[in-house]
Amino acid sequence: MTDSHGPLTPLVQVHSPTEERNPRSRDIDTLASAQVVERILAEDATVVAAVQALTHEIARLTDLCVDALTNGGRVHYVGAGTSGRLGVLDAVELLPTYNAGSDMFVAHLAGGDGAMMKAVEGAEDSEELGASVVADHAGEHDVIVGLAASGRTPYVKGALAAARERGLATALVSANPNAPLAALADVPLLVNTGPEVVTGSTRMKAATAQKVLLNALSTSVMVRLGKTFENLMIDVRATNEKLVARTVRIVREATGVSEEEARAALEATGHNLRAALVLVLAGAPLEQAPEALETLAQFPPSAKRPGDASGIRSASEALRARVSSPTAAEER
Repeated sequence: MTDSHGPLTPLVQVHSPTEERNPRSRDIDTLASAQVVERILAEDATVVAAVQALTHEIARLTDLCVDALTNGGRVHYVGAGTSGRLGVLDAVELLPTYNAGSDMFVAHLAGGDGAMMKAVEGAEDSEELGASVVADHAGEHDVIVGLAASGRTPYVKGALAAARERGLATALVSANPNAPLAALADVPLLVNTGPEVVTGSTRMKAATAQKVLLNALSTSVMVRLGKTFENLMIDVRATNEKLVARTVRIVREATGVSEEEARAALEATGHNLRAALVLVLAGAPLEQAPEALETLAQFPPSAKRPGDASGIRSASEALRARVSSPTAAEER
């Protein structure tokens, strides 16, 4: 069949709840602003429960990612459009927060960096481009996480299929319980967010669900890798005054010392936040800062250390014993 512009392209059929009409918002265009907002937020309120239903699957993917990173691998997010942009957002924010750069998490957006600001026509329709991501960037221990609200994006399909051929671990994050690409994923994360308030607008509930899910995934991975002490970020990059102040606050909140004592510990350890925590938690004098750094090196972060992935507890206990021993006292 043809028209005045040439052959007609068959319509893509997407069988997903996100493409269905939401009976709760059919009259949305007749409502006042407050009512429109109420309808939207009422739908958004269902998203977290939909993600929570996949807790065990998210935990399974967390373990795969931890194993990959422990063995020198990386986690790759591969997506297009809103899904791909949210993958970029999650990956790049790990650097200032946990000092985890592209050597750990990296995002690949169909159409390249320019697609963050403006859609690149046709980029998501190429399986070959998705496959090239794996061929050009993935190592033998890597995990490939496809991001596709529809669960059918060709770009994502190409990446997952190529990863499968190489025996790499794969996952799919989708808002379609019937996602066609689920068969290519070792861990399918199919969040049932239901119909959108505006039919097919997956930048809404589907995107919110992906943001919540990726937050849970990447944060869980960071915690398991020992990048927090209690619920405090201890690998934060202090690149500005606000973050420098945060490191002082972290020492204070973790140990109960004054601001002056926290600053002194950070200065004594060369602003090494981990070492400052070890020094203060061990009750050691500032002069023992070199010993704190030395002891810390004996307990590097490890997901294989139960109850103390960061190594801070073990190092502080070891330093406390070292400082309080008669031998150490005589040496001082």
